[in-house]
Amino acid sequence: MNRATVFAAIAAPMLLAACGGDPPPPEYGANPTLPDPQRGLLPSMVIADPGEWGDRRPVVPAGYEISAIATDLLIPRQTLVLPNGDILVAEGRGGNAPKLKPKDVVAGPIKSAGTTTAKSGDRLTLLRDADGDGAYELQTVFADNLNAPYGLALIDDALYVANQDALVRFDYTDGQTRASAPPVEVTKLPSDINHHWTKAMTAGPDGRFLYVGIGSNSNITERGMTAEVDRAMVWEIDAQTGMHRPYATGLRNPTALAIQPGTGQLWAVVNERDELGPNLVPDYLTSVREGGFYGWPYSYWGQNIDPRVMPQDPEKVASAIVPDYALGSHVAALGLDFSTPAMGAGFAEGTFVGEHGSWNRSDPVGYKVVFVRFQNGRPVGDPVDFVSGFQVDGKTYGRPVGVTVDPRGALIVADDLSNTIWRVTPTRQRATPAAP
Repeated sequence: MNRATVFAAIAAPMLLAACGGDPPPPEYGANPTLPDPQRGLLPSMVIADPGEWGDRRPVVPAGYEISAIATDLLIPRQTLVLPNGDILVAEGRGGNAPKLKPKDVVAGPIKSAGTTTAKSGDRLTLLRDADGDGAYELQTVFADNLNAPYGLALIDDALYVANQDALVRFDYTDGQTRASAPPVEVTKLPSDINHHWTKAMTAGPDGRFLYVGIGSNSNITERGMTAEVDRAMVWEIDAQTGMHRPYATGLRNPTALAIQPGTGQLWAVVNERDELGPNLVPDYLTSVREGGFYGWPYSYWGQNIDPRVMPQDPEKVASAIVPDYALGSHVAALGLDFSTPAMGAGFAEGTFVGEHGSWNRSDPVGYKVVFVRFQNGRPVGDPVDFVSGFQVDGKTYGRPVGVTVDPRGALIVADDLSNTIWRVTPTRQRATPAAP
């Protein structure tokens, strides 16, 4: 019997006691109904049971097709489509936070059983489809010996990579397949403890600034506020000098960032706090206002106070911004990109969101890519499943992370459980051949 199985057997009675029956379905949009907090010895927990894809494929809407364009990767997280159509994949796993409480010792091995057994790649892999037939015949390492790379951005001839401990830069020439030199450090990023290690990133509309998401060092300040210095925020970083400042704060774990076309507005998906029940607190999609405060740790979804945080800060709570759109609690949104008309009329205006999937819930949610429609520049309606079928009949075949829209008409999805890159296109569409 392996370690995770032993822990699961020990914890099962406590977990069942915590579940308390089937939770109601999640609510979406600008005005979700928030239930009263629920707390117990251990949170509700159902962990993914990994299975092999075999002949299965994720499910996409009628009129679309999906193919695996890269397999056997080493924990793919985020992707970047380069101007010539090549795709860069950031691979790796970070974090080094020590266990704090007995529940962490019990929950940790159980949660890890629902993730890949692959080692951390700590590299960038390049994929190329030279003839535009949808099959990426070249799969090669672009750069290695990185430190849990996650966020990627290209500004002119500079490729930026957000490692878990630093923002670094490579010189890039269109069409190259291997970095020509080791990266240059632009600035350090907070990395002590690294409870939330991922460093999401996007480039600003004019290329002057980079925006990097830095998650909290705890669920809800269990390590004290000193550990949260420079955490739970988005940094604005001068791409040339590395000078930086807090752009927005109170964002518990901003896991993906994107610039809205036509407006230049920064948007983020944020993973909210755990252990308040199956329908608290909603993970969310939101515009990110310069100087804005979004509640963590003192409150959630605006002015809803979290009584676990002491001392409180009424002034901060009063200033907390209500997010734009609830995605549902515990969906673990890790990917975000804006669509283009090339994705088809039904998915032309809005965002794709990669949902890695819940653990803090007896009835699993997430494990799919959803589309959130926009109207007049704002999200509207319920999310629509765009790529699903990752979890079927108790088995989990994949877990979506990053999503990237290829402007030629494809959605690129990183799956860090099966270590696959998926490509979704309108049926019979093929990519334009890359330039020589």
